This record gives sequence, structure tokens and C-alpha cells, in this order.
Amino acid sequence: MTVFYGFNLLNVYSVQVLVTLKISNYKMISNKYYVNLWLFRKNRIRLYMIKIFTIFLLLLEFLMGSSVSSLKVNGKSVPFIFEENRQLPIVSLQLVFQVSGVITDKDLSGVANMSASIMNEGSAVLGTEKFSEMLEENAINLSSGVGTETFVIRLDSLKENFSKGVELLIELLKEPNLKKSVLSRIKNSVKGRILQKNSDFDYVASNELKKMIFEGTILSKPKIGTIEDIEKIKLSDIKKFLKNSLTIANIIPIIGGDISENEAKDILLKIISNLKDGNFETLPIFQFSQNKRENILIRETKQTYIYFASPLNIKYSDTELYKMKVMFFILGSSGFGSRLMEEIRVKNGLAYSIYANGNIEKSRSYFSGYLQTKTENLEKAKDLVISVISDFLEKGVTEKELSSAQAFILGSEPLRNETLSQRIGQAFNEYYRGFPLGERKRELELIRNLKLSELNYFIKSHKEILELSFSILTAK
Repeated sequence: MTVFYGFNLLNVYSVQVLVTLKISNYKMISNKYYVNLWLFRKNRIRLYMIKIFTIFLLLLEFLMGSSVSSLKVNGKSVPFIFEENRQLPIVSLQLVFQVSGVITDKDLSGVANMSASIMNEGSAVLGTEKFSEMLEENAINLSSGVGTETFVIRLDSLKENFSKGVELLIELLKEPNLKKSVLSRIKNSVKGRILQKNSDFDYVASNELKKMIFEGTILSKPKIGTIEDIEKIKLSDIKKFLKNSLTIANIIPIIGGDISENEAKDILLKIISNLKDGNFETLPIFQFSQNKRENILIRETKQTYIYFASPLNIKYSDTELYKMKVMFFILGSSGFGSRLMEEIRVKNGLAYSIYANGNIEKSRSYFSGYLQTKTENLEKAKDLVISVISDFLEKGVTEKELSSAQAFILGSEPLRNETLSQRIGQAFNEYYRGFPLGERKRELELIRNLKLSELNYFIKSHKEILELSFSILTAK
């Protein structure tokens, strides 16, 4: 439901209000689920009542929440994340496949990423152009993407067109556009993007860092792949990836919007029944390299790019993870006001900005950060980063820093739950990490009650983050 109200500037006593209400289960005015009421009033009391009504409508959003449900497909129980939200006639679906991201590439980088590109080329039946036209004509968004640990297919549309979107999705899953001509075109496109990215020095320095800290693993290579590996990828590699990854064993669907739970189950059953059962494999764990290193790349540049990382001894399911979030918020992830920003930029003027945070996922955990500085300030900036982190580990934080961090984290939480996608995304993350739904609320309460002594004891127990490796791109 949407409410608009505005004032006629020519007459301060007149007000024009448009209230658009969604009426469930009734078709009105050309089969649209809306009733448009234009209200013209000069009475200020009427305006006051309308404002109260508007606030009441908007407050309904906060009464909604995500849940975990399940359905049976081929005798197997498939969990899914669901939230009913009747505010807009929109339905959103994500098919998330676990253990199906970049980590499955093994020795040949770029297979997962290229498989996602293939799935964005339409079906074999309709072809790329006709499939795209069908999506555009019905205002449907259907796209595939890949992360480090997951492969995701997303479908969004108005409710009235969602059944058509489901039809096209099923066709895509059954017969993706696996043709040599399509693969060849995607290869050329990817190689062009790789060459373009090689002139992005942030990208180059970041990749060099990953090459060091995950040496000998697939994570040491770029997600997009290398030109050498792209050349080697065959159609059989893509077919194998899709066959092993897009399975019932791997799937965790996320669905929400203007739809009931029973409707969601019917749609998911219709889609998932087209997948093979498959076998669920254990997610591989990637260890941070034990060798503390520094690599320097020389390029024609007026700036120096400094990327750094170190081991982080904490797991994604650790009960003290909330302390880690506060710790890194204060050290380097909060932007202006962070310890690193205060010392590097404000007090010493060595960089426009600096960022550092923990990367804590199911498959890996590490601390990393980056900054840019003038070439002549390279050594001073690098040494100051080490010094600030060392001092942080030795002395901890102040009461003022903790209070400010708590106030910001708690105060900004409503902004992280404004939209349907944010809420069901949060619910998925909780479920994916093995927590019950509502873990975020419990975590916020722990942050609210966190004592200075507890946080500083925790900070001092993680001296491993001082074991920094550096990737530096600079001029001669």
C-alpha cells in the first residue's frame, strides 16, 4: 500500500491527498488491485486525521517477518525462506545452491562464473534474443550470478506476470542455451573484461593479495578467471558444473512478496521437481597462508595501492562473533571515526580513506584492508598501519569508542530491515550459518550489553591479525 500527500502552495489551507489502497481478493478498475481516492479538504483537522492514518499504514510494514518452512520434493525435505508482504503486487524468488560457487572451480578458474553467464543467455528453445524479448515484454527480471560459496538464480516480477516468469525459469533449467557459439561469444566477452580490469590497479593489487594468502587454492585466482584458464574451458565443463550444482540436494529457495505460503509451496514444487536429486558435498575450508609476505608490483601510477591481510582465528558460527563485529567497527570498518581513519587520514594526511574489516564466511576467515597514498608516503603509511593495529591490540578501545559503536550499530539497524529483500536476505544468512531465525536480534542485545572489559579482553586475544601480508602496487 502506498500513500502520497502534498500541499497546494497557492493556498496553504487546501490539501490534495492521493491514497492508494491495495484490496486483496478483489479486482477493481480494469483488473488492478488499487482504488484511487482523491480527497480535497480545507479543514486542517481532516489533514491531521489523514496523517495519522498514513502513519498507521506505514507501521504495518514492521509487523511482517520471515520464516523457515519446508516442502517435500521427490521424497526429500527442502527448506525454504518465506515472507508474505502484501504492500506491493510483486513476487521475488531466489534459488540459492550451496557448495556451488567459485570454490567448485578447483584447478580451472572461471567455470562457475561462465556457467552463470550461460544461464543468462536464455534457453536452447527460444535462444538469447527471443528469451530476452519474452522477459522484457512481461517486465520480468530473471538472472543468474555466482559467489564464492553459492550459485543464485533470481526471478522478480509483478504478481500478474510471475507465472510467466516461472514458466521461463523452468524452461531455462531444463534446456539452458548450451551451444558452442554462445560459449565462444561469452569467452571473448570475459577475456575483454579481464583485459579491462588489468588497468584497474585496485583490482590488480587485490588479486595479488589473494594469490599470496590463499596460495595453491582456487581462491588465489580471480572469480572471473584468468585468460589462460578461460581459453581451456569447454562446453563439457559448463555442463558438468550445472549438473553437479543445480540439484535438489544443494538448493535453499528464498521467496516472498504478494503471495501466500501455500502458493509459494506450489510454485517451488513446480520448479524444483525439474532438478536432479544430486549429492550434497561438504563445503571445503580454505586456510590462510602461514607465510607472512610482501609483494610489490611496479606500474606507471601516481598513487600507491596498499592491500593487506592477516589470519583471523574465529569461525562463522562462533558465539563471540558479535564482539568481533564491534572490534572491527572501531578499528577500521566504520569509515570516519574509525581508529585507522583517525590516525592515517585525520592526524597524518596519508590517505583520503582507509578501510579494514573481518571476512568471516563458512569456507574461510581472515582480516583485510586497503588504502591509497602518494608514492613517496608508501613506507610511512604501511608502518603506520602496523603501528595502529599493534597499539589497538595492546591497549584495546576506550569507553567512548565502545559507546559510539554501540549507538551506531543499534541505531542504524532499522535501515537494514526496511525492504523485503533485506529481511529475507537476513533470514537466509541466519539459516545458512546454522542459527535460528532471529539470531540478529539476539546479537544486537549482546552488543547493547557488551562491557568494555569483555571487549578489550577479546581484542587482546586476537594478536594473529598483526601477522600482516602486504600487496603493494606502486611506481618505480
